[in-house]
Amino acid sequence: MKIGAVMFFTTDSMQPAALGRALEEREFESLWVPEHTHVPSTRLTPYIGGGPLPRPYYDIYDPFLALNAAATATTTLKIGTGIALVVQRDPIVTAKMVSTIDQLSRGRFLLGVGNGWNRDEIENHGTAFGTRNKLARERIEAMQAIWTQDEPSYQGEFVKFGPMSQWPKPFQIPYPPIIVGGAFPYAAQRAIRYGNGWIPRADRLEHAGVGVIIKQFRDMAVEAGRDPSSLPITIFRVPDDLTKLRFCQEVGIDRVVFSLPAEKEDKILPILDRWVQVKRDLGL
Repeated sequence: MKIGAVMFFTTDSMQPAALGRALEEREFESLWVPEHTHVPSTRLTPYIGGGPLPRPYYDIYDPFLALNAAATATTTLKIGTGIALVVQRDPIVTAKMVSTIDQLSRGRFLLGVGNGWNRDEIENHGTAFGTRNKLARERIEAMQAIWTQDEPSYQGEFVKFGPMSQWPKPFQIPYPPIIVGGAFPYAAQRAIRYGNGWIPRADRLEHAGVGVIIKQFRDMAVEAGRDPSSLPITIFRVPDDLTKLRFCQEVGIDRVVFSLPAEKEDKILPILDRWVQVKRDLGL
């Protein structure tokens, strides 16, 4: 089981290159960055955590630029969007960004994707909230065509373009893993349909039990004709609870990712060192 970290980078937090080096020195596997292009002053959708949105949601860096900074300062650390909001991104532009960062990092990029929850933010990008899931699928399928074909085209309900050329292609063949974020069962179904893995959050697995939901996900994959081993599971926001983490190992979770606050080195480095001990206790 691999261990990574996720952080909302801001101008007031530890910076991506420094955190990337610190994670790599401590032999963690990956660094992940969420995405919010902006936060509207209106609030059609309540914050999932309750109350007002934390300030880092407003201040967060662009994930691709933050991750590229981390990539240039490291050699083995994987870098991932956790998650990129594809319903707010042009697929042709995003396809080139993904290919470019995958090339520059020499195949260390992981494309975590999600469809978003903030209706105001999504609709400011011209996306109808009610059809965002189909739009996301079409944009991902369109990007897959761009990455794998010399002269791709795509004709969907929302995404349409004729034959075109775009290079570079990704370093990873056929493209970086597309790891679909979101809750069970709907995001899990999307992961099975067009993804290369699934990202649930630890706090949203507790109500039914991690083992129960993981088994249901794998059973769904088999029913859909997918090999569950081709759909590794990455659990975000895991606590440093050895009992829970050992259970994740037992049920074959591929990766766990712990959250870091948007703070400076004096707050972040002790957290990393605590997780180093957790890693040792897990035999990793």
